[in-house]
Amino acid sequence: MSLNHQSERIVLASNNAGKVREINQLLTNKEIRVIPQREFEVPEVEETGLTFVENAIIKARNAALHSGLPAIADDSGIEVDALKGDPGIYSARFAGPGSSDEDNNQHLLKLMRSVPREERSARFQCVMVFMRHEKDPTPVICQGTWEGSLLTKPRGDRGFGYDPLFLLAEQGCTSAQLPSDQKNRLSHRGQALRQLLSILSK
Repeated sequence: MSLNHQSERIVLASNNAGKVREINQLLTNKEIRVIPQREFEVPEVEETGLTFVENAIIKARNAALHSGLPAIADDSGIEVDALKGDPGIYSARFAGPGSSDEDNNQHLLKLMRSVPREERSARFQCVMVFMRHEKDPTPVICQGTWEGSLLTKPRGDRGFGYDPLFLLAEQGCTSAQLPSDQKNRLSHRGQALRQLLSILSK
C-alpha cells in the first residue's frame, strides 16, 4: 500500500496537543502532510472498544468519515503489571472523566504507594492505524511497546501524560527528561509510526 499524490494529506484523529506535536516531529522531512482533525471540525467519538486496536480503528474511521481524507489514529496508554495491566485503554481518564495528566499521575501514585521498587514494571503501548477511507476493510495496524518502570514521584517536565513517572533503566532518566528527538527514537509511538511509514512507502 502506498500513498499517491492525491492522498499525501492525512487527517490525524486526535485533539491531544502532545500527540499531535510528537507525530508531526516524527514526520519532519516526510512527504506527508498530517492535519489535526480539529481543522475539519471532526466531532469527538466515544471510545467504546475494549482494546487499543478497537479504539484506534473507531477514531480513524470517524476522522476519515468527517474529513473525506485518509486518517491516522493511535490509541496508547500505560500498562502496569502490579495493577494487572491497568490503566491500559483507560490511561487518559484513569482518575475519572475530564481528568488532567496531573490527576492521573497522582491517582496512579496512590494506587502504587505500597508496591516495592522491584515490582513496579510497566510499559507504554501504542497501536497506530491507517485507514484509506471510512469503509476501509483492511486498515493498516502497527504496534510499538516501550518497557520501563514507575517512580514514586514525578521527575522531568518534558512530554505529557505519564512521562514524568516512567523510568527508563538504560537511559537512567524518565521519558519526561529525554530530549524530544531521543524520545521519538525510543518511544512506543515512534516505533509504531516508523512501522506505518515503512508500509505506506512501499
